[in-house]
Amino acid sequence: MTGVERAEGRGAGAGPLLLGVRHHGPGSARAVRAALEEARPRVVLIEGPPEADALIPLAADEEMRPPVALLAHAVDEPGRSSFWPLAEFSPEWVAIRWALVHDVPARFIDLPATHTLAWGRQEDAAGAGDGDDDRDGEGEDDGDSGPGPADLRIDPLGVLAEAAGYDDPERWWEDVVEHRGVGKGDALAPFTVLEEAMGALRETYGVGGHDRDLVREAFMRLQMRAAQREFEDGVAVVCGAWHVPALRQKTTVAADKALLKGLPKVKTDMTWVPWTHRRLSRISGYGAGIESPGWYGHLFSAPDRPVERWLTKVAGLLRAEDRIVSSAHVIEAVRLAETLAAMRGRPLPGLSETTDAARAVMCEGSDVPLALVHDRLVVGDVLGEVPPTAPAVPLQRDLARLQRRLRLKPEALERELELDLRKETDAGRSRLLHRLRLLGVAWGEPAASRGSTGTFRETWRLRWEPELSVRVAEAGVWGTTVLSAATAKAEADGVAAQGLADVTALAERCLLAELPDALPTVMRILADRAALDTDVGHLAQALPALVRSLRYGDVRGTDTRALGEVAAGLAERVFVGLPPACAALDADAAEEMRRHVDAVHGAVGLLGDAPAAGHGHLRGRWQSVLRVLSGRDTVPGVIRGRAVRLLLDDGELAQDEAALLMGLVLSPGTPPADAAAWIEGFVGGGSGGGMLLVHDERLLGLVDAWLTGVPGEAFTDVLPLLRRTFSAYEPGVRRTLGELVRRGPGAGGGSAAAGSGIPGFAVELDTVRADAVLPVVRLLLGLDDVEEETGNDLAGVTG
Repeated sequence: MTGVERAEGRGAGAGPLLLGVRHHGPGSARAVRAALEEARPRVVLIEGPPEADALIPLAADEEMRPPVALLAHAVDEPGRSSFWPLAEFSPEWVAIRWALVHDVPARFIDLPATHTLAWGRQEDAAGAGDGDDDRDGEGEDDGDSGPGPADLRIDPLGVLAEAAGYDDPERWWEDVVEHRGVGKGDALAPFTVLEEAMGALRETYGVGGHDRDLVREAFMRLQMRAAQREFEDGVAVVCGAWHVPALRQKTTVAADKALLKGLPKVKTDMTWVPWTHRRLSRISGYGAGIESPGWYGHLFSAPDRPVERWLTKVAGLLRAEDRIVSSAHVIEAVRLAETLAAMRGRPLPGLSETTDAARAVMCEGSDVPLALVHDRLVVGDVLGEVPPTAPAVPLQRDLARLQRRLRLKPEALERELELDLRKETDAGRSRLLHRLRLLGVAWGEPAASRGSTGTFRETWRLRWEPELSVRVAEAGVWGTTVLSAATAKAEADGVAAQGLADVTALAERCLLAELPDALPTVMRILADRAALDTDVGHLAQALPALVRSLRYGDVRGTDTRALGEVAAGLAERVFVGLPPACAALDADAAEEMRRHVDAVHGAVGLLGDAPAAGHGHLRGRWQSVLRVLSGRDTVPGVIRGRAVRLLLDDGELAQDEAALLMGLVLSPGTPPADAAAWIEGFVGGGSGGGMLLVHDERLLGLVDAWLTGVPGEAFTDVLPLLRRTFSAYEPGVRRTLGELVRRGPGAGGGSAAAGSGIPGFAVELDTVRADAVLPVVRLLLGLDDVEEETGNDLAGVTG
C-alpha cells in the first residue's frame, strides 16, 4: 500500500491526521514516528514559527546534533528573543527528521514570530507578564518576560494525574505513555486517548486564562486549510495535545481571520542555536521544560532493557569518581528497582525506582554521590551542535572563527582554563574572553590562579549557556567582529560611565581586552572626569584600578605611557587633597578613608619612582603626605596609626620613632577611644600587625601597659574595637602574643625563652643565625652562585 493509499485509508474527507503530543516526551516521539510510518502523509505540519521553514533542511546536516533550538530575535532589538528547543526525543524533531528522510515537505504552522515578539513588547510596555503556554510543554521561551498570573494557569498533566490517583504528573506520564510500547496497528491509539482527555479539560476549564491560544489556534487552522487544498487528506499535524480539540473544531475562515486582524509586527530574524539538556530542565528556568532530560533521552535511545542500561551508566559514572561499584551492585540494583516497581503498582521501574535502587545499593544510602548522578545523568550536560552553514549574525560568525582558531570549543560543562599570557595562543584566548565580557557575553568568569600570582597567569571558569547566543546577537549592534564590537562598546561605556572609578575600571578592562583604538577615548574621558572631580575619596578609589592596569603593559605588549601620565597626575591630586579631607571625620568615614589610604599606598608602590608633578618622585611625595597625616591631631586616630605603620614598613620611620609616637598616643592624657582607634590603624586591618607585635618587644609592651591601665568605665567602650583588631590575627599569632604577654616582656632575655620553644627578643640582630639561612634562601630563589656556596653552607645548616 502506498503512502497516499494509507492516508486515504482513513476515509475521504476525514481531515488531517492530528497527532497531539507532549513536547520533549520520548513516548510521544516514538508514537509520532510509528504514526507517520503507518499513515505516510504527503505533508507534515509542525507547531513552530513559519519563518523557520527555510531552516528545516539543516536538520538533515551531519553536523546538526540535538539538542538545538530555533532562535527568533527582533532585528532592531536583538535582546528581545524567543527559543523553540528541540531534543532528540522531541516529537517535533522526530517529525522533521522523518519528513526529510522520506522527502516529504515539512512546514511550521504556529503564529509567526513577527507577532509573538511584538506581542511581548506590548506586554512589557503595559507591565504585563508574558504568559507563554507551558501547559503541554510549549516550545517558546521568551527570555524578556515573566510568567502570567499563577492562578490562571492549569497543568493538564497534573489534572489528569490527579484524576488517576497520582500525586506526581511525571510518574503518571511514565506509567501511561513512556512505559507503554507502540504495538502493531496501535500507532494512533495514544493520540486518540490524549485528544479525548484534552477535550474534556478544555470543556471544563476553557483556555485557562490563555487568550493567546485562541489567536494561535486560529492561525494554525488557516495553515491546515491551505495544506489541505494542496495535499487533500494527506496532511499530518504534530502539535501540543492541548491544541488538538481546537484544531478539530469547525470554524469559518472569516472567523479565524478576524482573530488575527490588527496583530502587531516586528522585523525578526531566525537561526538554529545549540541547546543543552540542562536548559531543557525546569530547574534552569525554562518553564516549558522537563525535570529529567537525560533520563528521557535514555528512554528514547535505549533499544531494549532500559533499566539495566541506565543502572550500568550510573555504575560507570560512580566508578569514574573512584567509587567501588561492581557488576554485582548493578545486578542487585536492577532487582531492587523491579521489586520497588511491583510494590508500587507500576508496570516498569521508573526514574524514582532506579534512583532509590542506586541510592541503596551503589551509594550506600548517601545522597552525596546520588546528587552527582542527578546532575550528570538525570539532567546531563549534553550540548548540541549547529552546522556552520546555519544563518548567523556577522559577529557570531567571527566568534565561531576565533573559537576554531584558538581551539576554544564551547562546552556546557563548567571547566577551568589556565592561561599563560607569554604564549601566543593563551594570550589570544585571554583577549577573546575579556572582549566578550565587555560585550556582556559572560562565557568565562575570571578566577583566582592557584599556581602563580604573576601578571602572566590567568585562570578562567568557562561554561557556555544557550542564552549566550542571544547575547551575541544583541552585541551585533556594536560591530561585525568581536574586536570592532568590543571597541565600540567600550567607547560608549566610557561616555555613559557615571563615576570616576567606573572609567578607571573600564580603562583596565580595555587593556586586558587589548583594545588600542578604544583606550585613547577612555583615557581622554578619564582625564576630563579627573580634572572636574574634587572628591578625594573618588580620586583615591579610582587610582588603584588605574595603576593596576600599568602592570599589563609588559606582559601584553601594550603601550601604557598615556595611562602612566594620567595615573601620576591623579596621584598628585590625591596627595594635595588627602590631608584636609581626613580632618574631622566620624568613625565610619574615618574607616573608609583608612581603606583609601591603604589603596593609594599600594598604588604608589606599583607606580614606583615615577616623577611627580613639579619636583621629586611620587614615592617621596607620598611619604611626605603620610608624615603629615601621622602628626596632625585633627586626623582620626585610625588614619594616624595607619600612616605611622606604613612609614615604618617602608623604612621611612625608625622603630624608636614609632615607639615614641605610640607612647605619646597611649599616654594618660589621650582618651581611651582615640588610643584604641590609633592601635586599630597601626596593627589592624589585616596588615601583618600581629607579627609586628610578636617581633617588637617595645611595641607589645606599650600596648600591654596601656591596656592594663585603661579605667574600668572606659574599658567596655574600647573592648569591641580591640576585639575586632586582634581577632583578625592568625590563630598562631594570637597564641604567641598570649604567651609573650603571660611571660612578660623581656622574660626571654635572649633569642628564645628557655625550654618554651617560643621566640623571645634580643637587643641586637643575631647575625650568626641570620647567616645560616642564607644558603637555603638562595637555593629557593635559584640564584646563579648558589652552587658555589651550597656545599659547605648547607652542611653547616643541616649540621
